[in-house]
Amino acid sequence: MNTPKEIASSYVELGYTKATLPKGRMFLLAVLAGVYIALAGAASTVGSAVAGKLAGACIFPAGLAMVILAGSELFTGNNLMIISALERRITPAQLFTAWAVVYAGNLAGAVLIAALTVGGGTFGAYYETLLATAGAKTALSFSDALLRGVACNILVCAAVWMAAAARDAGGKVLALYLPVAAFVLCGFEHCVANMFFIPAGLFAAMRYGGAPEGLTWSAFFLKNLLPVTIGNMLGGVGLGAVLKAVYLPARETVR
Repeated sequence: MNTPKEIASSYVELGYTKATLPKGRMFLLAVLAGVYIALAGAASTVGSAVAGKLAGACIFPAGLAMVILAGSELFTGNNLMIISALERRITPAQLFTAWAVVYAGNLAGAVLIAALTVGGGTFGAYYETLLATAGAKTALSFSDALLRGVACNILVCAAVWMAAAARDAGGKVLALYLPVAAFVLCGFEHCVANMFFIPAGLFAAMRYGGAPEGLTWSAFFLKNLLPVTIGNMLGGVGLGAVLKAVYLPARETVR
């Protein structure tokens, strides 16, 4: 396996590569990541309805596996680009631009899959699970959503970091699996996953009726996506900064 120091060193250049992608290509890769996470969310929803929350947690890691092995750009994992910024390999402007483009692409891909799956009747008798999930997420307080977002992205970025330790595809999937399953099982909040779950709940309410109280588009953006995104950034950037400090310490001044 790659050592933590080797992973940290590789992230300096990886962040540069990500930040300097042509914006159109960056956006399309981000759309793909949104699609992969949303498809895993759809499968997880059905799994939860059929066999309970543990089943859903065991299915959802497929999303990050697709993101990493198929190659795409995920906002939450890309919070680790802070390592490149702290090493001054990329500028703050490059960092925030990349995050903004990827975030928009993730949203587009996730909402697309939400519309396709609900429109195609994917959930059938399980649509009530989708409504309940979306309603519970928009019912969270701002602070609860934010703190759950912090915890979530510590685990997601740890999963991405651990996957980078493996030198083969199977090892990468095994490494990322448990941290991702853990965040789902604990009910932590992931902004890109929620870009699927809540719009899918809204689309399901339009198709089947029975929307929980408070499940609206404004609640999606303001009561969930905003605090969860802030929390995800705090968790991911914070972990990245700690990993940089530990494995790429500032060079001592020669006297």
